[in-house]
Amino acid sequence: MSPSAVRRPASVALAVVVTALPAACGGGRHSAPAAGEADAWFVDRAAETGLDFVHFNGMSGEFYLAEIIAPGAALFDYDNDGDLDVYLVQGEMLGGTSLDQALQPPTVPLPLKHRLYRNDLQVHADGTRALRVTDVTEQSGIDIRSYGMGVAAGDVNNDGWVDLYVTRLGPNIMLRNNGNGTFTDVSRESGTDDPGWGVSASFVDIDRDGWLDLFVGNYLTYSVETDADCAGPSGAPDYCPPGNYRAQADRLYRNRGDGTFEDVSAASRIATRSGPALGVTTADFNGDGWIDIYVANDADENQLWINQRNGTFENTALRAGAALSEVGRPEASMGVDAGDVDNDGDEDLFMTHLTAEGHNLYVNDGSATFEDRSARSGLGPFGLAYTGFGTAWIDYDNDGWLDVLTVNGAVHTIERLLLAGDPFPLHQPKQLFRNLGTGRFEDVTARAGAVFQTSDVGRGAAFGDIDNDGDVDVLVTTNNGPVRLLINEVGHRSHWIGVRLLGGASAPLPSTRSGRPELLEGRDMLGARVGIVRADGLTLWRRARSDGSYASANDPRVLAGLGTSRDPVTLRVRWPSGREEEWSGVGIDRWITLTEGTGP
Repeated sequence: MSPSAVRRPASVALAVVVTALPAACGGGRHSAPAAGEADAWFVDRAAETGLDFVHFNGMSGEFYLAEIIAPGAALFDYDNDGDLDVYLVQGEMLGGTSLDQALQPPTVPLPLKHRLYRNDLQVHADGTRALRVTDVTEQSGIDIRSYGMGVAAGDVNNDGWVDLYVTRLGPNIMLRNNGNGTFTDVSRESGTDDPGWGVSASFVDIDRDGWLDLFVGNYLTYSVETDADCAGPSGAPDYCPPGNYRAQADRLYRNRGDGTFEDVSAASRIATRSGPALGVTTADFNGDGWIDIYVANDADENQLWINQRNGTFENTALRAGAALSEVGRPEASMGVDAGDVDNDGDEDLFMTHLTAEGHNLYVNDGSATFEDRSARSGLGPFGLAYTGFGTAWIDYDNDGWLDVLTVNGAVHTIERLLLAGDPFPLHQPKQLFRNLGTGRFEDVTARAGAVFQTSDVGRGAAFGDIDNDGDVDVLVTTNNGPVRLLINEVGHRSHWIGVRLLGGASAPLPSTRSGRPELLEGRDMLGARVGIVRADGLTLWRRARSDGSYASANDPRVLAGLGTSRDPVTLRVRWPSGREEEWSGVGIDRWITLTEGTGP
């Protein structure tokens, strides 16, 4: 456990001392901002970077439920060049209808495909940077033309190249990264082609054997043929609530280490409790060194699967205070993330919900028992007018306290928009909440930039430092609309440290299924925790993870804000294997890489 929480400073705006590393030169900014953007905290740079993707949901007036659930996105480094690339999930027409029956025809070239964009970031000598992306879908060999939902990212075969798992309305797809710019569909041979309706998924090492296993959050037992007819408050046709359908069991796949997975959903007890899963985050909630799983369900009890360290899990959500609202009601949970909101060393939970339910904050006491502080923190009331999806703990200003960003968009018709003749009356603006370090949050949406006033049907959000300048940017997907790339223009004004945590050939794991050490080849160690010890004694605990948010994959690297602290830091790493290592006197305002087994 780290020292008790320290109140955040009122203002942090110091110049950054930059130490350059390969593919990472902190403290820089983009070319001169456009008029009106000079003081914006976030600026949408999707168009200028070449990120021209537009999602198509295939709506034809039939109000198929699947139309409003997608899409997600991924920020991941597929080519190992040190910067984050982009994967975007696409839709299609549903129910046998053709494109000429779409209420809003697609505005992107046909055929409709999922898309991969390569990041061609250039950092100039003066510290400025040019961020451009290139559509490399054709070269990559990825040819997915079915109705996609979300995406997870992780290196499943320990070859040092990040693979993808794409959830769909139908059999999911495992894409193996071949290490040469191409991907191969290995869904069937790997045993992970789950035929259900998957939305969010997570790569997680459940048994500490050094191989990433796979959790798939399934939503409902559904098909367009069995889609129900529902109406909104005015009596007009509308999308149905999840209660009209039967929940579908989630899936847990154990990585055998030979390219195949074993379905252990029943053996692990994960399949003993079905819920309409929309979000998932994995973390060590009780501090025993084993990764647990939290599932955000839609209008049903959420699940907290505590790892029993023997291949099984126990759902403790009800007695832990993390299953229902403060008044004992199930809520429509969509997005979810785990992080240390109060700087006390354990993993707290945040969730987005349906309009009129408000956002939720569950604060962990360190033993995986939670207190609902949604109202007291202000986060609950701030979310009452919105339906939230993608979200994350994000220290947007790098002051050392985790803030919250939410991406919003309704799932039921907003009557005032319908009466105004809006063709897709579900759109809502995004929100940003600043952690005051006192247990309360401030709504700073109005100051966050013009992109936060843009109203979209927001869904997925992937978080990561796409321009390697030392702050967290956000890739936001829009249902039936354009992608947004929210570049952070404020975080790198404070001090920071960025860490990539890798397994390596020098890091044999203590135990494996085969009984002999297995060597990793540069895999991101998802689930590893790093304590960043500042000179003033405060320890910031952050976790390497790619899951959380909604149907999306995040930057697996750890980025911690240091505020006004200029001094070197000590880094204490707790690896998923159980090993602990420490590096002292680490310089700040830069990205570094730590490899398991190489610490002093």
